[in-house]
Amino acid sequence: MARVRLSVPERREELLRAAIEQIEARGVAAVRIADVASALGVSNALVLYHFSTKEKLVSAAFTYAAEDDLARLSKLLARRTTALKRLRAAVRWYAPTGRAKGWRLWIEGWAASLREPALREVTRDLDKRWKAALTEVVAEGVAAGEFTCPDPTATALRLTALLDGLAVQMTAYEGAVSRARTQEWVDEALARELGLDRAELTRQPVQGLP
Repeated sequence: MARVRLSVPERREELLRAAIEQIEARGVAAVRIADVASALGVSNALVLYHFSTKEKLVSAAFTYAAEDDLARLSKLLARRTTALKRLRAAVRWYAPTGRAKGWRLWIEGWAASLREPALREVTRDLDKRWKAALTEVVAEGVAAGEFTCPDPTATALRLTALLDGLAVQMTAYEGAVSRARTQEWVDEALARELGLDRAELTRQPVQGLP
């Protein structure tokens, strides 16, 4: 069957999605241009036409994944509801028990970024923008009198560190911690950071996640 002719943006997006799938399956170090081409039934030359090196393809794939996650986060935080509900929904979505990114992909990215400066910039930018978004909504909640938090920036950093660490445990060490226990710890940490009782926090219904 003849392949449908795609526009340049459509073709790039197809290649990036395939690259993400191959990175998750094989890892950054092992994935090859040929793996991405084979997954789509196209030539290596086509992949190289759009991304001249494997390094550029990998960096672009992580950028694509990061922008997708940040767009979903922005959608959650833009909802017309209280800061507390938006914050809890965002943390629930980002947590390893939620519907956010494929954590295997990002663990691969963190490891590879130690050796790849371009990839390090991608993961650093995602981290900064995620923390900035959390900081902003925490500050909004404080200003509205919904909860107390003396240092929203530090709160965002501590929450992110906890969520990332739990994601590594759940992804790398199957059975190390249950989903129920993980969610309990996340709720406890969020309540503690906001000066709330966990019971008060969990009474807040979490709207449907994207």
